[in-house]
Amino acid sequence: MSGSSQIVIKKVKKVTGDGHHGGAWKVAYADFVTAMMAFFLLMWLLNATTEDQRKGIADYFNPAVPISPVSGGGAELLHGATIFAEDTLAKNGTGGANTGRSREHDPEANVLKQTDEEQQNQALQKLQQELMEQINSDPSSGLAKHIQTKVTPEGLVIELVDTDGSPLFEKGSTKSSPTMDVLLTIVSNTLSMVVNKVSIVGHTDAYAYANPEGYSNWDLSTGRANAARRIMVNAGFPSTQISEVAGKADTDPLVDDKYAPQNRRISITIKRS
Repeated sequence: MSGSSQIVIKKVKKVTGDGHHGGAWKVAYADFVTAMMAFFLLMWLLNATTEDQRKGIADYFNPAVPISPVSGGGAELLHGATIFAEDTLAKNGTGGANTGRSREHDPEANVLKQTDEEQQNQALQKLQQELMEQINSDPSSGLAKHIQTKVTPEGLVIELVDTDGSPLFEKGSTKSSPTMDVLLTIVSNTLSMVVNKVSIVGHTDAYAYANPEGYSNWDLSTGRANAARRIMVNAGFPSTQISEVAGKADTDPLVDDKYAPQNRRISITIKRS
């Protein structure tokens, strides 16, 4: 046993670097520096830009103004064909694959549609105001008592109505009075600012039309609507914009009394695009 060798066991301790000797801190520090740079850029932008510019930058990243899917432009009323010019508007595409998403149930599409309707309402109201300014430019003419206007879901409706002692057509005839000629000329000139389709509808009161040949209020109302169309075209209104000429006799009275003179009228509707 005295001649045997002694076994020595050597333990080697592996020393690893502490956390500050690794690379993880560098990533965290780089993130911190990047965040600080972004912060200082933000401070600089807030100081170097106007309120409108800041709003534009904000809208770029988070749009706050809905954009209409149909647009247009020109030099017409309210900066042109944006609202009215259906023939010059950029059309929605119909090609491509079917995505299976209905715009009728798309909340964003509903917002865009609502915005477009609001814009059209504003445009129709401005057209209404322009027309009434033309009518009232000569108060002594008495034209204002013959016209009523209103904005409806269909469009801007212009009612040219009879009054007591001042008819727009000769009794039982399609021959227009001078007052009607002036009214239709003013309407035609005002509507020349838009390119929407227009409908012309004639109405009568409930008095029966006595005629042995069967000529009735239906014929009279239709004939008066067509006479109004001719006057408007002769005044320079494009015939291609007239989409409807019709007569409704006494079926759609303006006032409750079906025999009232106000029911004898011509309805002109500027339809929405």
